[in-house]
Amino acid sequence: MGGDDVRLRAVVALAQGMAAAHAPRESWRAAADGARRALGGDFAALSVWERQLGRLRVLVNTGERAPGEEEFPERETYPVHQFPEITEFLHERWAGGEPNAWVETADGPAAGGAEYCHQRVAALRRRGRGCCVVAPVVLHGRAWGELYVARSAGAPVFDGADADFATVLASVVAAGIAQTERLEEARRLAFTDALTGLANRRAVDMRLEEAIECHRAQGVVVSLVVCDLNGLKRVNDTRGHAVGDRLLERFGSVLSLCGAMLPGTLAARLGGDEFCLVAVGPTADEVVRVAEELCRRAGELELGEGVACGVASTGNPLGPVHSARRLFRLADAAQYRAKAVRATKPVVAGREGPDDPVVRLADAPPPPAAERRRFRGRR
Repeated sequence: MGGDDVRLRAVVALAQGMAAAHAPRESWRAAADGARRALGGDFAALSVWERQLGRLRVLVNTGERAPGEEEFPERETYPVHQFPEITEFLHERWAGGEPNAWVETADGPAAGGAEYCHQRVAALRRRGRGCCVVAPVVLHGRAWGELYVARSAGAPVFDGADADFATVLASVVAAGIAQTERLEEARRLAFTDALTGLANRRAVDMRLEEAIECHRAQGVVVSLVVCDLNGLKRVNDTRGHAVGDRLLERFGSVLSLCGAMLPGTLAARLGGDEFCLVAVGPTADEVVRVAEELCRRAGELELGEGVACGVASTGNPLGPVHSARRLFRLADAAQYRAKAVRATKPVVAGREGPDDPVVRLADAPPPPAAERRRFRGRR
């Protein structure tokens, strides 16, 4: 009974650890480390089956790692065909329910174990381990990957009861992974524009707030490019909203491509026909060059009438920029001026001397209630 209580507590601890994770890596680590502790292992790993590539990719290694084993490896993969004992599992040929865990030792297959695997036995010997238990992970009725727990050479060998317990642990891990995937999908949807797949306004606000903090603390250059897609209403009115959506998607692709020219830049749709780029680090001149390329490519789209583009960068003489709201007002004012003069190139705030009209427009008092135009950030 005492042993059952210990294992029950271990299952609860594993589930709680995965539930408390805030990111996939934390969940993977909690799964592997929780299983290692529950089974009294010295080392554990969680791997996922990359079905399209026919390989197992290690997500995390925990416990006593051998030389060359990283906690979160980037390139540790194993071709599935080298492991006969998991091939049938991965191709879902098991019968009578989900597959059970099995034990292997550095001396060869354990009693009642799975088909002998030279690669896994060789790996145990090479890394100074005496035995391992391998538990398939099944998610949504399909093979997902495996949970692997090992003990050092000289430690007691895993037995049948350990394999049965590992099967239970793999089910708990699968439930935790499913929860993590749901949360990640919810986060992705919360910060993604459904039509274009770009970031949305919420993601922009968060990114800009963080960037302005870096600017204030370290002087990092922060730039904002705001674009208004010309001609969308005409396309919607004359050719239908499905064609208008296609224009938005195509411009979103152009925006993403141009944003990729500035490493780490966030490409987003603010809503309607308004888009933006948030660049942190590149110089103002680099951002302007990309904005010019964006205008050129937008003008070549089959649909629409190009874009009105405004740029505001802390690398230009804008005066103090202590908030994301002010940078938004400046970029918005520049875009508004580009729209008004039908500019084919971006209008850049702060580049027309001390009395720059864009800066003056951005810093002007709020317009009267009858005025339709409002800059973002103003109430």
